[in-house]
Amino acid sequence: MLRKALRPPHPAVRRFRSGTRLEWRPMESARVLVTGGAGFIGSAVVRHLLASTRAQVLNFDSLSYAANLKSLESVAGDPRYQFLRGDVCDAAAVAAAFREFRPDCVLHLAAETHVDRSLAGPIAFVQTNVLGTAVMLQAAREHWSRLPAAAQAAFRFVHVSSDEVFGSLGAEGAFRPDTPYDPSSPYSASKAGADHLVRAWGRSFGLPVTVTNCSNNYGPCQFPEKLIPLMILHGREGKELPVYGRGANVRDWLYVDDHARGIWAAACQGQAGSTYLFGGGAERDNLTVVRAICALLDELCPALPQGPRERLIRFVGDRPGHDFRYAIDASATARALGWKPLESFETGLRRTVQWYLENPDWVESVRTGDYRAWMERNYAWR
Repeated sequence: MLRKALRPPHPAVRRFRSGTRLEWRPMESARVLVTGGAGFIGSAVVRHLLASTRAQVLNFDSLSYAANLKSLESVAGDPRYQFLRGDVCDAAAVAAAFREFRPDCVLHLAAETHVDRSLAGPIAFVQTNVLGTAVMLQAAREHWSRLPAAAQAAFRFVHVSSDEVFGSLGAEGAFRPDTPYDPSSPYSASKAGADHLVRAWGRSFGLPVTVTNCSNNYGPCQFPEKLIPLMILHGREGKELPVYGRGANVRDWLYVDDHARGIWAAACQGQAGSTYLFGGGAERDNLTVVRAICALLDELCPALPQGPRERLIRFVGDRPGHDFRYAIDASATARALGWKPLESFETGLRRTVQWYLENPDWVESVRTGDYRAWMERNYAWR
């Protein structure tokens, strides 16, 4: 049974329920359904939409372990924002969300994302990332097929994916939209399967779909088991900093707010059937990233008795199937959408470290699990 916050629906929902004809709206004032909007990237997208556009936003999220409505406290009272608790694998709940909200655009971010967890429990990744995407596509298709012609032409289903679907690069080259898929982990394989389903719904049924693939995101509100927040929190407290292998694996780092702007640009300006790649142009090996975090913590935090935080680095056994290098060529995206990252790795990392240092309550609530109890206290589910 679909459960949602007990708050009045937006007035537009009442008009739709009473039978008012759905009219096409410019995308900047569209009705946008965001799946996974309580997650790390999803919450950045929701905040961007409410701060920078006139869009009405429905956040559809099951509130899994990595979802946190505390990341959306700043927008929770916005009259253009609604939250609806539901699982993308639940066809009835998804159909109800489409029926009641009547979106002009879907930004599909709901996914299991943690590679290490996919190695320990791959079936959950197949269920959410593959089956959940198929359920969303079918509901979107049925909704889209009932729209007036102008609204059909303007509708977009934007599927947010990962550069990990392309597999591993050697020392040279970069991923492009035409790079063949070669996933290495259950996570990346499940995202690759979802990408293929999205394109199939576009080609088979004419649904206006767009796929985006991004490099590694970082920034505020990221779940602490990811590399950058984990190193920040351990380093702040003087704990060991575990680094896989010798720290030689390379990633291209993208600040999350830059990615959120890119996703919306793809929805507003992207061509149906196209693929857009978002990268930060900031390749760094993992050891370099950890050392940069240590240097910032030494600057911004009290010194540790054991000396500079770089002394806390410990090399641990490598992850199975650990891709050596990812890099994105975002030049085609820049030409098509006029998008480029605003944050360099240095400015974005400083902002990220400062955010975690300045928001200990958010950090502690996630670490202890208290954010789950906070959500239950502040949202009445039915």
